[in-house]
Amino acid sequence: MKEKVNYPGQKIEVKWDGHLCIHIAECGKAKGELFVNGRQTWCQPDFVLVENVIDVVERCPSGALSYKRKDSKVNENPDQENTLTVCYNGPYFARGELDIESSPEVSSGTKYRAALCRCGSSKNKPYCDNSHETIGFKDFGAVGDKGDSIKTKGGKFKIKERVNGPLLLSGNISIKNGSGRVAWQGTEVALCRCGASKDKPFCDGSHITAGFKS
Repeated sequence: MKEKVNYPGQKIEVKWDGHLCIHIAECGKAKGELFVNGRQTWCQPDFVLVENVIDVVERCPSGALSYKRKDSKVNENPDQENTLTVCYNGPYFARGELDIESSPEVSSGTKYRAALCRCGSSKNKPYCDNSHETIGFKDFGAVGDKGDSIKTKGGKFKIKERVNGPLLLSGNISIKNGSGRVAWQGTEVALCRCGASKDKPFCDGSHITAGFKS
């Protein structure tokens, strides 16, 4: 398993979980001195304001980065809207008050942010490990169905793995297509995670004929 590293600061501590990191680089490309590639200590929480630390860490879509404040203020809050973005040739990015049925050995960041495998080949299911790149997974993130709409936003966003089958989502959910458009809204949906569905991102039962094993 990849390492976990804590970067302590006087007012806030940053945590990195290599088990979840897929190197999107929201951190490394962020302006400022919090993360500097090639520096002996890559992350320096004391080099920027606490608000800047929080802003950059919460950009991390995989949940690999999280933080712990050292004052009495609340740590990270979930987004007010539960969203799942179907990434172009890549994973699902989920954000909100996540309740993921998975291994407990994950970062606290995945309470609110997670990158979930949809190509079927990750060795870290349900999380993405960039296997979509090595297998040449192709899907541009189009979403054809509009769903049933939702009356409220937020609340628990439950993500369950069906054995050898799809991801089962429940809650108040908005699905965004690869261009960022809110394409589907509803409270229950089964999403493909075998990579074989002809109706991506939705499950069409292709995991059975594909012999998908989770």
